[in-house]
Amino acid sequence: MTQQSLSYRDAGVDISAGDELVERIKPFARKTMRDGVLSGLGGFGALFEVPKRYREPVLVSGTDGVGTKLKLAFDLNRHDTVGIDLVAMSVNDVLVQGAEPLFFLDYFACGKLDVETAASVVQGVAKGCEYAGCALIGGETAEMPGMYPEGEYDLAGFAVGVVEKSKIIGGQEIVAGDVVLGLPSSGAHSNGYSLVRKIIARSNPDLDAPFDGSRTLADAIMAPTRIYVKPMLALINALPVKGMAHITGGGITENVPRVLPENVKAVINKASWQRPKLFDWLQHEGNVADSEMHRVFNCGIGMVVVVARENVDQALKLLNAAGELAVEIGSIEARGEGEAQTIVV
Repeated sequence: MTQQSLSYRDAGVDISAGDELVERIKPFARKTMRDGVLSGLGGFGALFEVPKRYREPVLVSGTDGVGTKLKLAFDLNRHDTVGIDLVAMSVNDVLVQGAEPLFFLDYFACGKLDVETAASVVQGVAKGCEYAGCALIGGETAEMPGMYPEGEYDLAGFAVGVVEKSKIIGGQEIVAGDVVLGLPSSGAHSNGYSLVRKIIARSNPDLDAPFDGSRTLADAIMAPTRIYVKPMLALINALPVKGMAHITGGGITENVPRVLPENVKAVINKASWQRPKLFDWLQHEGNVADSEMHRVFNCGIGMVVVVARENVDQALKLLNAAGELAVEIGSIEARGEGEAQTIVV
């Protein structure tokens, strides 16, 4: 007996759906185009020319995902903002070394491609790239039957930025007497969601109930990560910024030390900013200790900036004018032997 002829679709991969997705996302990607893009979507590799205004350009790269926040996106059927999260996690990391993000690549993997869902995700990626001023010039959509549960997908992102070699920000010039500024977060961003989900499972709240003004609890939990690129690049161009820390996994206490010299510590005053209601709820419902809150969540501060005391007023003025309600949250002090590098008081 002649066996039935099999196609890729019979094996669970729909090439036509993939083609449709590419056509759907092209207009989103087109909006992110910027100087330097030589070729974008559709080729085997995307081409980008380093801007000629850099005399000694150093490329800075970053890659990340969205983590288990995606599980809540599946449960809540909210796919339009996780793409912003994806971009934010990489471009904010690139930014802290003083780099201007140039371009971004995304990777979307699923068991069976749902064009509507995937297009919604990638539209969010493109929006995030617009916020960051970088180009979405390529990516990969992988349909892999049997690899993922029905209705689920995974995301990864990759950003490349550039900084003048003489202007790399590494924290080496931070000294006792400098000041720590904090830029507000929009919520938990994309970190600590395994704990967030554990707390939700235990407390079983009504996620659609009013929670914070006009927002529901689901709105607060799924708020996309803030992208700090444009206001921070403007600040870097206006005055000396000694160090920056993107507050991601590890919270305040584990991310700030990454930019500090060994001989100093950051003393952070938690009363200096208004902690968003979401973190109060998470701490209460999960009975989470203060120390654990500060090493898991950003607790309302998504980006930390270190400047000299004489530049504080100007820095705050510039950031506030750019829409960032930055505040002074602490100071840099001499560090004794065996002391922690970041202390929250």
